Amino acid sequence: MHDSDLVSVALPVRNGADRLEAVVGSVLAQDHPHLELVISDNASTDATEELCRDLAAGDPRIVYHRHPRNIGLLGNFMHAARISRGAYVRWIGDDDRLEPHCVSAALAAFAADERLILVTNQVAYSGPEGEVTVPYTGTELGSDDPVTRFAEMLRLLNESPYLIDPLYGLLRRGPATGIPRRNMLREDEVFAAKLALAGPWAHVPEVLSHRNWRLERIGRVARRLDVPSWQSHLANTLQCRELLRWVRDAELTPALTGEQRRRARSEVMRMYARRQRRTLAHRSRKLLSLVGLV
Repeated sequence: MHDSDLVSVALPVRNGADRLEAVVGSVLAQDHPHLELVISDNASTDATEELCRDLAAGDPRIVYHRHPRNIGLLGNFMHAARISRGAYVRWIGDDDRLEPHCVSAALAAFAADERLILVTNQVAYSGPEGEVTVPYTGTELGSDDPVTRFAEMLRLLNESPYLIDPLYGLLRRGPATGIPRRNMLREDEVFAAKLALAGPWAHVPEVLSHRNWRLERIGRVARRLDVPSWQSHLANTLQCRELLRWVRDAELTPALTGEQRRRARSEVMRMYARRQRRTLAHRSRKLLSLVGLV
């Protein structure tokens, strides 16, 4: 049994001692009173454990768990949510920050529409070029038609990483912990698409969270995720294969009709074609630069 109005903020961390106090402070400053912060420490080798134990001793809303060995980036994210107790769950990065009414604004959206499984908000991203915010004004993710939501999410994945970030919104517990996840490149995009199929979303068009953002080469991401390096050469294919498998096998309520599954498969193939064209164009430019033609 999970507390019906308890919100769990899941904070996975590894070696974040120099970053944690600010993010913890922003979570504990939420104006929603019924809240827990679950810190899942992935076998940190710095002063993270000592800091977290001190923080937990000073505030009963903090739950601290330490893994004796490294269970991987995705494994730690999933564990942080699974050991939480709230009916609502959201993840937060160890160098992110929430505005004080971030949680309460999302809960108000849930209260206004019982269909919702997820509420996102506008995010301000900080990177090498300063802070970036790109407003999202679409309504398709709130549709009752799962394929309309799915198609919109796939479109957004190709358009801009700044428009919407479902992995750092507030989710009902079922989708947050019950949708299976596979450790692979672009797993975050795959999970976002699975969430779009699972149920309608709402979006709060206000900057309520702040995230640090940096572009990484896909080979480096593969090393961080501990996936085979060869996957970086087939990332588009593997991602679309996983999406097609989910469209075929997912047990959704209500279940997808045959016509809906055909539409969803068509959207995946359209995404794959766009990604492949973009990849080929990038490789062509790189080849021409190597031979001095551009």
